Amino acid sequence: MAHGLEKGQIRMPANGIPEDDQQVPSTPETPKGHRETAARESEIAPEFAELADAAVFSERSRGTDAKIASRADGDTLRATFARYYSLTKPGVLYGNVLTAAAGFLLAAGVARAFDGLLFLATIVGTTLVIAAACVLNNVLDRDIDDRMERTKKRATVSGSISVRNAVIFSVVLFVLGNAILVAWTNWLVVVTGLAGFFTYVVLYGMLSKRMSVHGTLVGSISGAAPIFAGYVAVTGTVDAAAILTFLAIFFWQMPEFYSIAVYRRDEYARAGVPVITVVHGIPAAKIQILLYTIAYVVASVALTPLGYTGWVYAAVMGALGVWWIVIGIQGLSAKDDNAWARRMFRFSLIIIMAYSLMISIGALLP
Repeated sequence: MAHGLEKGQIRMPANGIPEDDQQVPSTPETPKGHRETAARESEIAPEFAELADAAVFSERSRGTDAKIASRADGDTLRATFARYYSLTKPGVLYGNVLTAAAGFLLAAGVARAFDGLLFLATIVGTTLVIAAACVLNNVLDRDIDDRMERTKKRATVSGSISVRNAVIFSVVLFVLGNAILVAWTNWLVVVTGLAGFFTYVVLYGMLSKRMSVHGTLVGSISGAAPIFAGYVAVTGTVDAAAILTFLAIFFWQMPEFYSIAVYRRDEYARAGVPVITVVHGIPAAKIQILLYTIAYVVASVALTPLGYTGWVYAAVMGALGVWWIVIGIQGLSAKDDNAWARRMFRFSLIIIMAYSLMISIGALLP
């Protein structure tokens, strides 16, 4: 489920890292304290900027929906379709659907049986539910998007699509998606979709991303839901592989987003958003990045000794995972935090692409 993560999404230009002479809180803070810390470092506080969707698949996809909407001029059918399509946040949507497909193919490979109709129903239904969540997130984030250069042209901000019509669109997508999942999948997939939707829209979108440094953790739960749904669509039960794939995507999102929070720390500080680098500082974020990277590698490689994938999978993902850990370790002594964080982020995209591909075929490899 998009989060974004998502992960709102980050749609701010990277202007580097602020000087290290800013004060960093050394003790845990309450949600109110998180907002106050961000506000103290803000030049325009208490303005809120968008918080990143941890589940977002590529930073380049952020802002794509606004561009689509801004180019959809006129009242033609094509322009109207483009504006509504932009509300689904295509970059976020397709990244999450990719992991759902990967989870399905892993389970199908383990079972040595592929049901084409079930695959189609799972992917289409999941896509519609995620799209519904993204549309509703656009509605909820209008106040944020209106202040962001790259998102102020979104259809819900510009008014080219009214709030009423956007909500109706979201409801239609949600109902259709769940109808498909109910009719052709199983109760686990349906419950996972509902839980992911609620977590992304309510727990993340309405609450934690604006109130707490832990918003990324909450958003990562919804971001890991699609791969779990894809897997249990085949098995109908929750086993070790279902849990490990969920954890792998959950853990992956943390270094992915925290890396962005490092090289865009000044943007978040000016906007008053309580991300980890603003509330606890860059050194604390680096430690969290390394720990979550290690956790991801363990969760991803653990599929092989448990018998779900072959050793070729373990070799490939293990090698990439060690490489990612090394980059994380280098960050502890990096002199240019900005450059290191960008490198860490770019490699996270390689990791998720490789992971989605390898678990799709991992059970079929020796």
